[in-house]
Amino acid sequence: MDELHRIDLNLLLTLHALLAEKHVTRAALRLNKSQPAVSHALAQLRTQFDDPLLVRQGGRMVLTARAQGLERPLEDALASLNGLLSASDFDPSLTHRRFRLSLSDYASRLVLPPLVRHVRGEAPGLDLAISQASREAILAQLSDGELDLALGVFPHAPEDLEVQDLFEEGFVSLADKAVLPAKGDLLLEDWLQRPHITLAMRPDANDEIETALAARGLRRRLAVTLPHWSAAVDLLEGTDLVLTVAGRAVGPMRRHRTLRKFTPPLDLPRFAYQQAWHVRRANDPAHRWLREAVLMCSQPGRSQNSPVRAT
Repeated sequence: MDELHRIDLNLLLTLHALLAEKHVTRAALRLNKSQPAVSHALAQLRTQFDDPLLVRQGGRMVLTARAQGLERPLEDALASLNGLLSASDFDPSLTHRRFRLSLSDYASRLVLPPLVRHVRGEAPGLDLAISQASREAILAQLSDGELDLALGVFPHAPEDLEVQDLFEEGFVSLADKAVLPAKGDLLLEDWLQRPHITLAMRPDANDEIETALAARGLRRRLAVTLPHWSAAVDLLEGTDLVLTVAGRAVGPMRRHRTLRKFTPPLDLPRFAYQQAWHVRRANDPAHRWLREAVLMCSQPGRSQNSPVRAT
């Protein structure tokens, strides 16, 4: 807090414009200030940060390493401050924002359709940019500010991230009926001997199933590893493969009449499917509205075609 007393907050707005424009005159136009006033502010900022911030190189101004390191924290700080000041009069129908989300095709199928309908109805100026990555990459991107929100399973999220449970999930196994016992399901020994399909963004990733197996000193053969939830079920028909996935990923079995769904012969704990964001986004009213919308649209029983209404 002592550092805040040493700097005029208006200087931070000038710094933000200078970092974005990399040019004193353009920053002055952006701020609706005179060029001498912005030049004077730049001199103060250079003293404050003990760094030139902008230097001339090859006929143009470029950011120093110190200035580059200030870009993201300053952007986040100003966004949070703006959120605090505008929280009382936030209107989703008037907002114009673009949020970057990470969703697997599992979440894209379950949550995204009702979420998009809700956003289009309540906040049509809010844009969603969807990407997909491994759990480790997602956590890094949230911390670095490259993502605004992520859906997934985050049992060991770092302290700078906030995590909210959306719903509880459990595992089911599937296989072609032709390679299953006529009565009953596979025993553990038979289940382990079968070739398996596993879902992972990286071939060497360890998920909750591998963790549970390792705790018992067991292993299974991973015959196919792929990141596409929606394609995995289609690989089973006419093969001896077994797929064990989150239950809501399977959906109705009407399209897969040759397959049978059964309980895995292994004690696999249920888990929470979650949304995660960086603490810097916590007080942003638009971000909070989006999180609440994701929570509402994630509730079990919400079909892809059911309407979503604000409560």
